[in-house]
Amino acid sequence: MGFGSYDESEQQQETTEEDDGEAVNVHEHDHDGQMTVESSASTDELISQLGEMKDDE
Repeated sequence: MGFGSYDESEQQQETTEEDDGEAVNVHEHDHDGQMTVESSASTDELISQLGEMKDDE
């Protein structure tokens, strides 16, 4: 086959060879549990701080 010509059967072989690799497990580092945060700030104070941070940008 000359330079620049396209053969669909060759293209198919290339994609099948790539599919033989190992799959990525996206749930490998998932963790079950709970998180709690204790703060003396009220919800209104936290919202005010968030607004100030947004204004700084």
